[in-house]
Amino acid sequence: MRRIHLAGVSAALALGGVASVMAQTYPARPIRLVVPFPAGGSNDIVGRVVAQGLGERLGKQVIVDNRAGGNSIIGTEIVANAQPDGYTLLVISTSFTTNPVIHKLPFDPLKSFAWVAMLGVGPNVLVVNPSLPVTTVQELVALAKAKPGQLVYASTGVGSNGHFATELFKHMTGTNMLHVPYKGGAPALIETVAGQAQMTMGSLIQTTSFIRSGKLRALAVSSAARSSVLPNVPTISEAGVPGYQTANWWGVASPRGTPVAVINRLNQEIKVVLQSPDLEKRFVNEGAEPAIKTPAELGKYVADEMAKWVELARIANIRGE
Repeated sequence: MRRIHLAGVSAALALGGVASVMAQTYPARPIRLVVPFPAGGSNDIVGRVVAQGLGERLGKQVIVDNRAGGNSIIGTEIVANAQPDGYTLLVISTSFTTNPVIHKLPFDPLKSFAWVAMLGVGPNVLVVNPSLPVTTVQELVALAKAKPGQLVYASTGVGSNGHFATELFKHMTGTNMLHVPYKGGAPALIETVAGQAQMTMGSLIQTTSFIRSGKLRALAVSSAARSSVLPNVPTISEAGVPGYQTANWWGVASPRGTPVAVINRLNQEIKVVLQSPDLEKRFVNEGAEPAIKTPAELGKYVADEMAKWVELARIANIRGE
């Protein structure tokens, strides 16, 4: 028995040595960062900013690969089935924790992945097409109640943050609006600008340019406090829906089984990237803030978020479409 035990210890030490060497030589080739949404949305914007900084830190290119479809499910499945060697990473966001509530997934969101690093957080912003005759949240609520089921809101997909955030808004205001899902934040915004949808709940990081150009009208932000980017725009809570609060967040995951040494290396390098004054300034200008967490802390955050959305779906009667 003692020989077997010693053999097991020797094997563990050998594996630990291999992992250590791998971490020291990693990366030996370019890394693929899968963004499971189209280009132009908040996931893409955050992913590209971090990918550039991470590539500079690692000395190898970090290539952003947009794999949109199924409200991030297609791209996420690609990473779930990828080799766990640290060369395929995934940008995760709120949809990662809302999808399991209303979709049957081809992977287990809590067991198929290893957590790498948190990237940032930021509020949603409730925006409307300028042709809609409303300038406040209360006016929007009044119009929606006067025309039940006639106002169309665009989202980034069924089960997305925008979908859940707007359904919560409907629930708390007693309104009825028609949901039209799109394959990503950029298409949802474009259709709202074009007037195909009257409103959308998008991340501030992707709506800012449309708001500043006058193509969209900001009514309120979803966070607990006002955004420094739009200081004159009230929160939804103070605009007439007390207690309302939602937020966007972004992180990085890898296939389950990725060596811990590689994950820790990536976490530390991303931490340095997020602490860069240039990145922090760019995030803040776009309406987001860098957020640093250990892999374990990100794992707990993901699990807690998922539990929260399960409860919200029950209360607000959110169902798959």
